[in-house]
Amino acid sequence: MAKSHLKLVTPTTEKRTVIPKRRPNADLRSREHLTETEVDKLVQAAKANRWGHRDSTMILVAWRHGLRVSELVDLRWDQIDFASATLHVRRVKQGTPSTHPIMGDELRALRRLQREQEPKSSFVFTSERAGPFTTAGFARMMERAGVEAGMPFKVHPHMLRHACGFALANKGHDTRALQAYLGHKNIQHTVRYTELSPTRFKDFWRS
Repeated sequence: MAKSHLKLVTPTTEKRTVIPKRRPNADLRSREHLTETEVDKLVQAAKANRWGHRDSTMILVAWRHGLRVSELVDLRWDQIDFASATLHVRRVKQGTPSTHPIMGDELRALRRLQREQEPKSSFVFTSERAGPFTTAGFARMMERAGVEAGMPFKVHPHMLRHACGFALANKGHDTRALQAYLGHKNIQHTVRYTELSPTRFKDFWRS
């Protein structure tokens, strides 16, 4: 009887490149929003820039209306009604559009910006080359303003949107109204602001 010759085969190990998983922002930063006082410091720091009025107005408008950076740089003059002091906000990410009131200081800043803009553009915020401001350019400007303002952490544009949400929640606005103002399609994205509001439990121990 012939003997069968069995050959042992060593299993091959497939090598795969493991892409490291990005840590959540909450693990990388102490917090994701700015206070009203910190926003004001940023605005004042930006005023010292070469194009200080434009830069400080960008920060103010982004904060007051909770704009994403892409919404801010795409802002056009036809969205602003100076007569009624309103801003027609167009949201990205399938957000809900809305109409916001423009406060006096912001209205004056925008009027001046439109008056001094050269050459004229359909965009509210333009670069030195007269093109629309870029998201990267605004991020760099924000970071520099944060350093000049003495912030103990790195500042990024989305902090202004979060700052808006927390500021309005602290003023006692309900979640539904806040959802409409920020243009959130899903209310769960809005709940975070009211949940962390320090005024949420202020009347609990009052008789």
